[in-house]
Amino acid sequence: MKKLAAVAVVAFSLVSVQSFAGSPVQIWKCGMDGDVAEEAIQEYAAKWEKGAAALPGGEGMSTDVLFPVAAAADGNGTDLVYLVEWASFADYGKWWDAYPDSDVAATEGEVLSCHGSALWEKM
Repeated sequence: MKKLAAVAVVAFSLVSVQSFAGSPVQIWKCGMDGDVAEEAIQEYAAKWEKGAAALPGGEGMSTDVLFPVAAAADGNGTDLVYLVEWASFADYGKWWDAYPDSDVAATEGEVLSCHGSALWEKM
């Protein structure tokens, strides 16, 4: 009986960790190419999100573009921050495997150039 109880505790622990896991958010630092307007960036982001969400793991994916109101220059040409969020790390993994060879990846560099990213966990 003690073994069964121990197995149950371990099983419930594994399930509860997964249910409390946060969602992945990739945060990109990007620069606007030339005299591109913020509206053009927003239009591109909407088009990119639609194409990226159609890839495996992209269901429920969302994006946000953050323009600074007051910020010090970082020396890297960061004009905006581009956030991409997935429902789970499993979705992110499927998506990341499919993205590099996709048509939507080929649209990178149309209106902005991203020069660094980090993957974060949103709780």
